[in-house]
Amino acid sequence: MPHPQAVRNKDPVALHFDGGDVLASCFSPDQSHADGFIPVTFSHIETFDRMLGFLKNPAVVTAEINVNLVALTVMGLISRLWGLSYPRAVVFDEVYYGQFVSLYMKRIFFVDDSGPPFGHMLLALGGYLGGFDGNFLWNRIGAEYSTNVPVWSLRLLPALAGALYVPLAYQILVELQFSHCAALGAALLILLENSLITQSRFMLLESILIFFILLAVLSYLKFYNLQRHSFSSGSWWFWLLLTGVACSCAVGVKYMGLFTYMLLLAIAGLHFWQMIGDQNLSNVSLICHFLARGLALVIIPVAMYLSFFYVHLTLLYRSGPHDQIMTSAFQASLEGGLARITQGQPLEVAYGSQITLRNVLGKPMQCWLHSHTNTYPIRYENGRGSSHQQQVTCYPFKDVNNWWIVKDPGMQQLVVSNPPRPVRHGHIVQLVHGITTRYLNTHDVAAPLSPHSQEVSCYIDYNISMPAQNLWRVEIVNRESDTDVWKTILSEVRFVHVNTSAVLKLSGASLPEWGYRQLEVVGEKLSKGYHQSMVWNVEEHRYGKSQEQKEREAELHSPTQMDISKNLSFMAKFTELQWKILTLKNEDTEHKYSSSALDWITMDTNIAYWLHPTSGAQIHLLGNIVTWASANIAAVVYMCLSLWYLIRRRRKIYDIPEETSRVAHEETDYGHHDVTITS
Repeated sequence: MPHPQAVRNKDPVALHFDGGDVLASCFSPDQSHADGFIPVTFSHIETFDRMLGFLKNPAVVTAEINVNLVALTVMGLISRLWGLSYPRAVVFDEVYYGQFVSLYMKRIFFVDDSGPPFGHMLLALGGYLGGFDGNFLWNRIGAEYSTNVPVWSLRLLPALAGALYVPLAYQILVELQFSHCAALGAALLILLENSLITQSRFMLLESILIFFILLAVLSYLKFYNLQRHSFSSGSWWFWLLLTGVACSCAVGVKYMGLFTYMLLLAIAGLHFWQMIGDQNLSNVSLICHFLARGLALVIIPVAMYLSFFYVHLTLLYRSGPHDQIMTSAFQASLEGGLARITQGQPLEVAYGSQITLRNVLGKPMQCWLHSHTNTYPIRYENGRGSSHQQQVTCYPFKDVNNWWIVKDPGMQQLVVSNPPRPVRHGHIVQLVHGITTRYLNTHDVAAPLSPHSQEVSCYIDYNISMPAQNLWRVEIVNRESDTDVWKTILSEVRFVHVNTSAVLKLSGASLPEWGYRQLEVVGEKLSKGYHQSMVWNVEEHRYGKSQEQKEREAELHSPTQMDISKNLSFMAKFTELQWKILTLKNEDTEHKYSSSALDWITMDTNIAYWLHPTSGAQIHLLGNIVTWASANIAAVVYMCLSLWYLIRRRRKIYDIPEETSRVAHEETDYGHHDVTITS
């Protein structure tokens, strides 16, 4: 048969085909080519044999399947997902979290003092995947869901989290070196726990929080048990990084996750402390271990925590009902609301500027420095007298009487000059009430509700021996230098009275009927320390142009025209929002579903989640009496026995044989250390 085309090779071995036989001979490369032989190497023969073997034998993939783990996962999914849409009504705190989901769908800003936004965003993700448009009135528990509410989708993520922490519990006990039988028993207790099933089947955050807590614990145990592999192992890095990610997610759902995070940080610190004592590890290796743990357990969690707020603030860019508790600068950064009102304002406050002053504290409610024609009573109900001057208050609504004019004490004009003369830190000003044209004043007269502070008023000349004291020094609290210009919205200022050194302050007390229940404003001595109630910022601002009073009043009612940029940085927004979350407290409200703190610990009484208005069907948060009671009893008995035997051992009474005390030698990648376990 004809020979195939020859392929040259340096090795003196060749094959040729003759009647189907394979022949081998030794020759030079030139001869082989001339005679029609195909020169090949021994490696070609081996490769060819492997290819033939691969074709003859089928491809086989082997895998180990933990039947316990699979069965627990399947049972967890069935118990949490079966009939998930029932009932199609608002259940317990769905009335609370559902409002936030709707606000996410509509991109409206909100503040929730219960914790960070990550858990809310996960619930909103379920609504987004289900096509929820946010149009539902979350006004009461038991309200029937309309057809546009994807109930199954909204409850899906909490249910999946509740199903998955059953196998997580199993894996944790396995990693703790317990038997598979013990791990299976613990997982079954969680699988069959009534309260956990109930919480998992509704749009609540508890199951998501528990899932991330257990994932963080499991990840660290996996990482710790892989210490021998160290930096060379991908799984070592995977579990270490997953520990940090899970911790940040747990904290991002609720601040209760901080307890788990701090526990794991403490354990990691203890383990690293043991590594330092290992002389077999070089300094470079120790530094690398420290940096790896710092990256995974500190830097990544902090970065992820910040990212939760970044996404939250990016999604919620529209003004809403909750933004009024934020500062003016924050409100102005949102679309609509204050941003619409203040759009086009001048940036720098100048002599002649017309301004409204908002108290930075915002407690007990946001309010603006205000005055009206009414005067303080000549004598209060408690018998104390007043100056009978014009009232100055803090008013919680937009009003034309909130406008003030910044006046230069050395000049009479109430308009902005050309070019404007900006007011700087330390400058002395007079504040003239825009409507009544009376000057902001304080003197050594007790305030109506705060007798240890000075009364603040607008001065009326009664031709008595009480001269006007209306000079105020502007102090910019958040200044970068002592020459900073007073700026609209951005600057936080204090007004220090020149004559008495008192600071203009919101006391927070509500005035009686003669003060229309508005909030009291006082002069507080600087010696009593700094407080946010002493700080004000300009919210609305225009350059005054009218010298005549009637024209000026019309001007105060007109919109502003000039441009200003008020964009806050992300870190400024984050800092303010984080502070509000930590300090904001909702008013305590009682309802028929309320429960005490002890109820959550002992579960000795049920907590009503839902009640059908007609059929009488009910859902209650009720613990499994077998698991809950036995766990509590076992914990108490264990602590009592441990304390009893420790005391008796201290007295040299060995109830437990000495041989049951053993020393376990654990070998890790950083050496050996002894752990004494006394049973």
